[in-house]
Amino acid sequence: MRILIIEDNPDIAANLGDYLDEKGHTVDFAGDGITGLHLAIVNDFDAIVLDLALPGMDGLEVCKKLRQEAGKNTPVLMLTARDRLEDKLAGFETGADDYLVKPFELQEVEVRLGVLTSRGQRRASKEIQIGDLIYNVDTLIVSRNDEEIELNPIGLKLLRCLMEAAPNVVTRSELEKEVWGEEMPDSDSLRVHIHSLRAAIDKPFGSKMIQTRHGIGYRLVESDAVQT
Repeated sequence: MRILIIEDNPDIAANLGDYLDEKGHTVDFAGDGITGLHLAIVNDFDAIVLDLALPGMDGLEVCKKLRQEAGKNTPVLMLTARDRLEDKLAGFETGADDYLVKPFELQEVEVRLGVLTSRGQRRASKEIQIGDLIYNVDTLIVSRNDEEIELNPIGLKLLRCLMEAAPNVVTRSELEKEVWGEEMPDSDSLRVHIHSLRAAIDKPFGSKMIQTRHGIGYRLVESDAVQT
């Protein structure tokens, strides 16, 4: 795991870092809330160990900004000397995933981080997003401008292919192979399905995302980038 420790007590941070490093994890450090938030936003960590009482910005504010402003879902294990229920609830309300009261056992920290990381991996779903168009390839839910769009299986295959290649052009033969494999359809099939896809993706929203490159294929771009 790659772990960020945001802790202003150098002894606690060093003990945690040494233990986790010995267990094969990669550890980064921040001694204040502002630095910790910056590192958490610009890097992809598997988990964050976050102290509640920090200089510059406390742990509650760090967690709140991480979730609400940065949109980061990195698992957070919050550390604190406060053991009141109100303090724990405040931590969970700002987006913390787990809570550990000082003093703690180093082994327990690692175990809890492992549980949070595996839980986060199970929850995570793969989404492809181009502008306001989102395709969740796990649930097969497509939406644009927060409005769900119904597509048939062929439409889903075509859309995924176009979104994964965007903004590059996908040739007709590549699209046909993606959908039908080696059993090529008649010459009009792809055109018909692209027309249906446009009717679902573009027409209801008043702006086009699917472009035709005549004699070559198709591409998908953000709606505000489409040239008319």
